[in-house]
Amino acid sequence: MTDAKLPALEERFAQVKGVRIRYFIGGEGPPLVLVHGLGGAASNWTELAPLLLPRHRLLVPDLPGHGGSTALPAVSGLEPFADRVALVAEREGMLPAPVIGHSLGGMVVLRLALRRPDDVSAIVLAGAAGLSIGNVWGRQLLSVFTSVRPGRLAARYRGLVSRSPLLRRLVFGFVSVADPAGLTNEAVEGFLAAQLLHTDVDSAWQALRVDDPRQELEHVRCPGLVLWGAEDVQLPLDDAFEYTRRLRARLRVIPGCGHLLIGERPAACADAIERFLCDSGLEGHHLTV
Repeated sequence: MTDAKLPALEERFAQVKGVRIRYFIGGEGPPLVLVHGLGGAASNWTELAPLLLPRHRLLVPDLPGHGGSTALPAVSGLEPFADRVALVAEREGMLPAPVIGHSLGGMVVLRLALRRPDDVSAIVLAGAAGLSIGNVWGRQLLSVFTSVRPGRLAARYRGLVSRSPLLRRLVFGFVSVADPAGLTNEAVEGFLAAQLLHTDVDSAWQALRVDDPRQELEHVRCPGLVLWGAEDVQLPLDDAFEYTRRLRARLRVIPGCGHLLIGERPAACADAIERFLCDSGLEGHHLTV
């Protein structure tokens, strides 16, 4: 995965409102859209996407400024990110659809559900940012990471990182992953490969830090699932409880994982997602576990 691609999915590009979006698509069945987090890319879903693929047609974009997508011409909030995701999904005939967002992607999903409620049949927020991002520790940490971008260095040596328990812990073990040694080599590659491709992560961070969705969450109409790592030290479990309460959603806390739960415990995430879709009565979604 030298170019942060998703195996088994077709790579495509679309020119959407001044931005060239790279995305991956494939599979048969009801549609499902996956949106990555800050500093991530479609390849972040390299462990979870194959578990969802047998039952869904997946659409997995690189957000503007991330991975193989070009940057936005101007950023005034997270709505432009949500708009590009929606327009690509519309182009591929994937709407309406459930949409899953990880970290920053969770906020993009919320903006999409609020702006285009008829196009979003359900939302899944996996370790979603947006509630405690304004605290001093979180703000300073992410400001350092987006400006210094240590992930670029790790990405250059990601093969070495995947083979070294010490380097895995240095790269993933402080704020991201509960058990770095438990990550597969593919997960390490999926989280790191796109770091060398990013062109504008800072705009997404600046948009995220000023976005507070609390007063709008009650207007989200579709069913919701909140997924959270029990050992997430980047975004506290209290955020999961608040999202669950305000969205009137279902909560699933996954033990033994941190903020990168989609790569740490992909089977548990897939199980929670499929059960949620089945219980929500979304036509065409079948539980097979």
